[in-house]
Amino acid sequence: MASYPNVFQPQQIGGCTIPNRIVRTAHSTGARGDDLIAYHEARAKGGVGLAIIEIAGVTEESLTGIPVYSDDVLPWYEELSTRMHTHGTQVFQQLWHGGTTLQRHPDQRPIGPSAIPNAMVGITPTVMTKAMIDDTVEAFAKAAKRVEAGGLDGIELHAAHGYLIGSFFSPATNVREDEYGGTTENRARFCREILAAIRSEVSAGFPVGIRISGDEFIDGGIDHIEAENLARHLEPDIDFLDVSMGTYWRFHKFLSTLDDPLGYELDNNEKVTKVVDVPTIVTGRIMTLDHADHIVGSGMADMVSIVRAMIADPNLVVKARDGREDEIRPCIGTSMGCVAQLMTTGKIQCVVNVAAGAENKTPFETPGPADVIKNVMVIGGGPAGLEAARTAALRGHTVDLYEMTGDLGGQVRMAASVPPRSDLEAITRWLADEIERLGVRVHLRTPVDPDLILEVGADEVIVATGSTPRDAGFQLSSPSVPIVGADLPHVSTSWEVLGFGGRAKVGSTAVVYDDTGTFEAISVADKLVAQGLAVTIVSRHENLGGMTIYPRATVAASRERLFDAGVTFVPSMAIRQITETEVVAYGLGLGRKQTFAADTVCLVTYHVPNDELVGYLNENHAEAGLNLHVIGNANGTDTIQAAIKSAAKVTRSL
Repeated sequence: MASYPNVFQPQQIGGCTIPNRIVRTAHSTGARGDDLIAYHEARAKGGVGLAIIEIAGVTEESLTGIPVYSDDVLPWYEELSTRMHTHGTQVFQQLWHGGTTLQRHPDQRPIGPSAIPNAMVGITPTVMTKAMIDDTVEAFAKAAKRVEAGGLDGIELHAAHGYLIGSFFSPATNVREDEYGGTTENRARFCREILAAIRSEVSAGFPVGIRISGDEFIDGGIDHIEAENLARHLEPDIDFLDVSMGTYWRFHKFLSTLDDPLGYELDNNEKVTKVVDVPTIVTGRIMTLDHADHIVGSGMADMVSIVRAMIADPNLVVKARDGREDEIRPCIGTSMGCVAQLMTTGKIQCVVNVAAGAENKTPFETPGPADVIKNVMVIGGGPAGLEAARTAALRGHTVDLYEMTGDLGGQVRMAASVPPRSDLEAITRWLADEIERLGVRVHLRTPVDPDLILEVGADEVIVATGSTPRDAGFQLSSPSVPIVGADLPHVSTSWEVLGFGGRAKVGSTAVVYDDTGTFEAISVADKLVAQGLAVTIVSRHENLGGMTIYPRATVAASRERLFDAGVTFVPSMAIRQITETEVVAYGLGLGRKQTFAADTVCLVTYHVPNDELVGYLNENHAEAGLNLHVIGNANGTDTIQAAIKSAAKVTRSL
């Protein structure tokens, strides 16, 4: 604790004492019932001081997984509060109405202050009447009463990100001419009526606060100056202020991506927190207690939200408190597990933590020692091989890891070589440190052939040999017809541009062909732009990042950066020919020909799994009785998350 003198101090909010200054602000998980409790309880055990539970819609029309509009929620609240309080964590509920963001049946339009569609939904809302406003105010108050009755410790109103209350705040979305529009005082009236109604339903001292956007990134909307005005105006009615950023007009600014620096919201939001005297909370890619302690100590805010870093490691606070920072599994900030999985599968996951969102069935820590101690041979030092070696060592096995290059990290090192994605390497560095701590024997610059495997005679052989770019000229739109000219010396793979497998021949004008719709082509373009080339991305897909990167907001920051640097994007094309000076492409399905000048060409296409070793062993040495396991890209997966998950699945059962 001496290392963190500021965050391990209690904080009073209304009549509630928070044991430390670390908050997990509200975020959707997709979990329900006991699974949602287990998710939050894991972080309570891990030392978080305050948990603000994800949005609870106050009306049936603004439906969420927490039915706070009904007394049916009370038994669940009682169970949640009991289990969280056991670990000393205080629990607030975020109350919400989606307003113009709600997508309903065509005959049930969303509601809002004015007839201005939300940027994401695009449906013109019904303008709220005074009666509708009054009904909504009452719904918030009744919901607040249930929160207290269920044993929770406080309430936060969600008035950020353009949801209903926030849309009343913003001059960009509230153009009313009655007492709810115009001046700051009028635009805040709806919120202040909600706050007053809640106060009439809850006990004196029961904490009630609010989350606002410190900047909406909408022309004519809320900037930090207007956010400061709102904060001053609301301060008499609130017990705490939580400042975030963004709306759906610029979604990635409240999502945050790898492109954003750590603490990217602080410069703006500190201006807002400093105008009030009530306790304040800030957020925005804050990953460590060291950073949080500095924020509190400097007076930027009283409390600090750490969400994604505690999805990656729920025990972050306890480990840091106990001086075990080196054991904290790092968040790498991709949003591909948390946000992307939530929006595609409906359930939160994590790229680096296989237990996230599955706490009831998957332990975060590797299960205890194996019944039978074995010799384990791991082939490949990328994320899959590193996780396999780490987990096997934690199971008590004797582990040898073989890597043919001079460095650990695999393709993650390549991806992280581009500055906007450098944080990716945090996980492989950590895994490498972990296997050293656990005594794994690492053999660098050691190619593995069948003879070595037979000579070692390990009880278990785990093959994590990754994948390799395909031969020059492959593209998915015509998989059996190679691109003419793909073997020219100025044509390269992504590995060559990013420094693997040789050095690409680089000129002044580049075409990057994006066949896969992933960050691989984006990273290549970033690298070439940094080298001073004029870059055109020609893509098989309709959008930068194709349809494989989700949510689309995770690509938005890259798009802004590349387009600002003058990169041109040409969609829905296939390459027919490459010459020494040009790339000839045709529109998919249309045959429209386009020619691009290029003295540098990079073909970013699908990789081939390096599974020849396994195939040879199975065919020629079946009698040896080898226990072979294939994980990661060698097994056809193509993401860090899939690699780590496949490694954990195999080695946790050894």
